[in-house]
Amino acid sequence: MAIEVKESDTVHQRVRAAQEGKNPTVICNVPSGWVVLGDQQHLRGYCLLLPDPVVNDLNALSTQERLQYLSDMAVVGDALLEVTDSYRINYSILGNTDAVLHAHIRPRYLSEPEEKRKVPVGVGYSREERKARPFDLERDQSLMAELAALIEQKVQRL
Repeated sequence: MAIEVKESDTVHQRVRAAQEGKNPTVICNVPSGWVVLGDQQHLRGYCLLLPDPVVNDLNALSTQERLQYLSDMAVVGDALLEVTDSYRINYSILGNTDAVLHAHIRPRYLSEPEEKRKVPVGVGYSREERKARPFDLERDQSLMAELAALIEQKVQRL
């Protein structure tokens, strides 16, 4: 049984704001949706891929739409590897809190303490630690511009 997509869902609100040019976290638009910088930047470059239109989950997409969404997700990871000093990218599609499709794309760094680096961010870092560095447009703008240029370049090559 599918859960109904509610207008009040955070993802839905963020996508609408992106469509209207009112979401300051938007990095760029890709064929499957919107790439945004996460509200918290504990790990520099934490991004999300928000589908447009918003759907319940990956399974609600056609085969071609799924391939596009997953390809766009990987392109964001490729860009993060080039723009940051991350050594790996963690991808997750959970949909537990916001019960609609959205992907978390988290760069991981060798500078992280080893005990934290070896586990998912939600396990290794406390909620307080993950909220320690909120999104700041002034600080994050140059990273967003670099990512946008690279993502757009990579999407055009596909």
